[in-house]
Amino acid sequence: MARQIFKWRNNKYSQNYILKNPFSGALIFLLFCLGFMLIYEPLKGSSPHIFSYAGTMAVYCFAGSIVLFCLIKGLKIIKYFCDEKWTFAKEIISIAIILSVMSIILYLLGFIFEPPAPRWNIPTFLDACKSVFLICIIPFVFFNLLNYRHLFLTEKLQDFESANDTASTTDFSDKLIQISSRLKKEELSFYPKQFLYAESDGNYVVFHLNVDNQIRKKIIRNSINDIEKQLSAIPYFIRTHRAFIVNITKVSSQKGNTLGYRLILSGMDAEIPVSRQNTRRFNQLIRQYH
Repeated sequence: MARQIFKWRNNKYSQNYILKNPFSGALIFLLFCLGFMLIYEPLKGSSPHIFSYAGTMAVYCFAGSIVLFCLIKGLKIIKYFCDEKWTFAKEIISIAIILSVMSIILYLLGFIFEPPAPRWNIPTFLDACKSVFLICIIPFVFFNLLNYRHLFLTEKLQDFESANDTASTTDFSDKLIQISSRLKKEELSFYPKQFLYAESDGNYVVFHLNVDNQIRKKIIRNSINDIEKQLSAIPYFIRTHRAFIVNITKVSSQKGNTLGYRLILSGMDAEIPVSRQNTRRFNQLIRQYH
């Protein structure tokens, strides 16, 4: 069981609707919690209120939805939570952070919305946080129950994709690639495993190949767009930039963020750029073929 939970933690997971859509998620959260508080009245009679019970609950729920919106926006700035691959672990951690911070803030707001009382003590703090946590977690649980099946579907899909990825890489590794040039007598051939990257240089494209453990440059008169079409049959060759095509399997390290990456390839010092519009596709392929 522990092993299964460990696998689930890193499985791809469909992000909770509230986390994925901050504005509409905060609105749904407000309606969900306010409706629950007014229908079931779990806190009625627990303490006196300056306003009516309904008014006080409306103020708390509205404040909670604003806090929720701000926290989700804040989490999306953090690299760990803005990565393309959303996992079950990220789902649980983000919800735990949001509910913990929200509990503290709503507890502090009680000093404003509740009559003067000796609230500044640990038992009162823990009781307030428990109430906020148990009530505010309901809309998150609702949407997570809708996504729960993804834990099992993802595992099967990952096994299927893993088998397909291995087959794909094997199928193309021994296929000789023939590159044509705009000059009739000029051509270039190499195997996929020899290709590192291609770079546009005016009316030419410079190929960087690893042949017998030596980096060699081959120049072909052609456009990078046409070369991209000729290499399109190889799924792990990607156009990372308007001037570069890279072999994903040769990437040894990367740095940067979703605004763009800089890649280092095996056996090379040069940095290859990944433009912002290509980061999503790059992230998908780097996980698939690395």
